[in-house]
Amino acid sequence: MTRVEKAEIIESLSTTFKASNAIVVCDYKGMAVNELEDLREQVRALGGRVQVVKNTLANLALKAAEKEGMTLKDTNIFIWGDDTLGLTKAIAKMSKTYQDKLVIKQGHVDGEAVSGEHIVALSKLPSKEELIGMLLSVWTAPLRGMVTGLDNLAKKKEAEAA
Repeated sequence: MTRVEKAEIIESLSTTFKASNAIVVCDYKGMAVNELEDLREQVRALGGRVQVVKNTLANLALKAAEKEGMTLKDTNIFIWGDDTLGLTKAIAKMSKTYQDKLVIKQGHVDGEAVSGEHIVALSKLPSKEELIGMLLSVWTAPLRGMVTGLDNLAKKKEAEAA
């Protein structure tokens, strides 16, 4: 690879890294091609990207994107995108599916470097839609109680009248 090609890769990566809310670094030793394609498809469905990048190039791109604080060792696959919760949920699910093959090492989420454990913890949080559903359930509970009470009262009055 020539210096010009390396510079282009670093520029492209730094631009996309800078625009991303979440970057996750995983170890992917032992994954088959079809397993990697499955991972790519799931991440692509969330609007994210998956790419194997040399550590030296990734370090330069992360520094240019002002996303520092990660230590890159061994082989790494980078997964990044805007939907932080969706991305972490998909990666955690894939990590469980391909247990020892896909290992979450670390990441950069919402402006700070985080551990793999933090990323797994994020994946367990409810999604935006689930939170909205919970909130609506809490808001409508008093109304449901009132409707149930009125319905029971109407049934009682009908039974007394009959």
